[in-house]
Amino acid sequence: MKIQSLFLLAIFSLAYTHLVKGQSLSGCQTRCGNVSIEYPFGTSQGCYYGGDNSFKLTCNETNKLIFGGNEVINITHNGELRVLVTRSYVCYNSQGNQTGRSNRWTRLGNLTFSDKNRFTAVGCNTYAFLNTNEVGNYSVGCMSTCSTPRETNGTCSSGGCCQTSLPRRINYFRVRPYSFSNHTSVHSFNPCSYAFLVEDGMFNFRSSEDLMNLRNITRFPVVLDWSIGKHSCQQVGSANICGWNSECSNSVRGTGYICKCKEGFDGNPYLSNEKGCKDINECTTSSTVHKHNCSDSSTCVNTMGHFLCTCPSGFNLNATTNSCMRKGRPEYYGWTQIFLGTSIGFLVILLVVSCVQRKMKHKKNTELRKHFFEQNGGGMLRQRLSGAGPSNVEVKIFTEEGMKEATNGYDESRILGQGGQGTVYKGILPDNSVVAIKKARLGDSSQVEQFINEVLVLSQINHRNVVKLLGCCLETEVPLLVYEFINSGTLFDHLHGSLFDSSLTWEHRLRIAVEIAGTLAYLHSSASIPIIHRDVKTANILLDENLTAKVADFGASRLIPMDKEQLTTMVQGTLGYLDPEYYNTGLLNEKSDVYSFGVVLMELLSGQKALCFDRPQTSKHLVSYFASAMKEKRLHEIIDGQVMNEDNQKEIQEVARIAVECTRLMGEERPRMKEVAAELEGLRGTKTKHKWSEQYPEPQEAEHLLGVEILSAQGDTNAIGYDSIMNVTRLHIEAGR
Repeated sequence: MKIQSLFLLAIFSLAYTHLVKGQSLSGCQTRCGNVSIEYPFGTSQGCYYGGDNSFKLTCNETNKLIFGGNEVINITHNGELRVLVTRSYVCYNSQGNQTGRSNRWTRLGNLTFSDKNRFTAVGCNTYAFLNTNEVGNYSVGCMSTCSTPRETNGTCSSGGCCQTSLPRRINYFRVRPYSFSNHTSVHSFNPCSYAFLVEDGMFNFRSSEDLMNLRNITRFPVVLDWSIGKHSCQQVGSANICGWNSECSNSVRGTGYICKCKEGFDGNPYLSNEKGCKDINECTTSSTVHKHNCSDSSTCVNTMGHFLCTCPSGFNLNATTNSCMRKGRPEYYGWTQIFLGTSIGFLVILLVVSCVQRKMKHKKNTELRKHFFEQNGGGMLRQRLSGAGPSNVEVKIFTEEGMKEATNGYDESRILGQGGQGTVYKGILPDNSVVAIKKARLGDSSQVEQFINEVLVLSQINHRNVVKLLGCCLETEVPLLVYEFINSGTLFDHLHGSLFDSSLTWEHRLRIAVEIAGTLAYLHSSASIPIIHRDVKTANILLDENLTAKVADFGASRLIPMDKEQLTTMVQGTLGYLDPEYYNTGLLNEKSDVYSFGVVLMELLSGQKALCFDRPQTSKHLVSYFASAMKEKRLHEIIDGQVMNEDNQKEIQEVARIAVECTRLMGEERPRMKEVAAELEGLRGTKTKHKWSEQYPEPQEAEHLLGVEILSAQGDTNAIGYDSIMNVTRLHIEAGR
């Protein structure tokens, strides 16, 4: 035991020696230009903490303080380092030829980017990605579009500028800007696309200047997070490096710790000398934060880490006001009786006020629930349901308290997923049944109509392969929808390994295709009012424990009146699945769903995503990639190796042919979903010949590529709708490689 104590004493002695060595010793540089250099940072060995150079800075020949190739402009003791980071850009001439490009990348070692930063893109018809080295190559991106200059000052949300946030704990990024049309249509006032990282609030967009040359700004302030070591305060215990009058605090990065001066002290919390945490004299300081609150009648006396208010002889200090009052004044005689009388009177008044407040609160809550019901579209729902024809679904109304209990107060551990239409929670009802609860985004009024639309559409559907709507709650600040719980993820997860191993057999995939096709055929032809889903994709197809397909997410769907074959709507959908004819004309009909289903078929066959930036430029879209393989007789190269065998090659050929026919450029050349469903159903039993090859001529490869080029050049625009950006973000893995 004695030997062990001596060993620990030796370790702490070595740790203390290292700390003293790392303080501001004689010869350590304390300034570089206008920036102060304070421990744990330093410019030479022995003047900074640790041996891995995480806190080593360089003062160059121009008196600029450098870290990781970036100029340091500020160091704070609370774990933040501010640097200037160069922007990325790409420029074109009036003919669309590239005249310059700079893709910026930065590596920070053990430091990480703060979530106080914002990823920003500037330019018309511009989109940009920021890729990190997080698990899964995390990426974020944004896009902005405009055709003419519009005066915009201060707001970076439209008219040539967009911003998005990024997570903590990333220490590497690469920024790449792009243009949809090489700036040919906007070159006169915007020849370049810019992308950069900047501290929130430090960039105010001015369209008149920034679209032309970004005001000649080449670098922007960025906040970096730093901390000591990789262990928390609890893990390091007394072995932390915090100096005198300081305390250890866990870092916001989630790893390591920082030191803070205790209340009433100020200075460098990492030092234990005259530059460390020193007592603040609250009695003399000019700082409003640390100044004392003694009254004019009392005297301030400074103490270590605090202060006292004192009174002269013959006076007592009033602890509430810190003022001095003369002893023995008549009004202080009988203070006990006065206190008791005042307390009883106060309690009586409090009881009366409490009863009145309870009644008022009940009335206010009732009015608030009515207000939320109308605000969340309750009146619109009643009106539209009453005029939408016979309803196949009984919509149950849930209470606000019931939803809170079901989701454990909307606990983060209950979140199943987040998307363009809000957040989905796992809920447990009082009868122990498990449900999925979709909650709209707070403050996003555009989501209300989407939710009401989903209730309206699902009220017209009674099909075993459509996710079942159980009810809704409209008396909360944001509307809630309650669905049956599907526990095996989405078809996207199974195909692309997001949550599950990609182990779907050919029989599974063919059955799933038949179920989806049959569902869409029902929506188009057998529902009481024809329904266009408008967002068919693998991420909107759920699978239950038996791998039975359930079509979900009807927020973007539309009811088609019986006397019409198509509607003119704002274009809305997901890149990679969006019908190019619908995109170009705005005319929505059932053939738009047929195109999207064709892309889903191609995903089932190939196991590849609808959009993949790893493939060549002309094959980034799965439709063009698939069509080229069919035309060149090399379909076997792109079929998922898990499904191809000697017995099913003919079935796979037939399904591939159906997929290509579904994705023809012209809607009139595509089959109807009833025909597709019948064809696929036939393949499950016997081998059948296709029914419409002669009716519709074989498409040229250029037709498929034309649709892809249109979407590649222009598809990623604001006109696609609110859900598009979320779906672009879902492609971060392809964009980041």
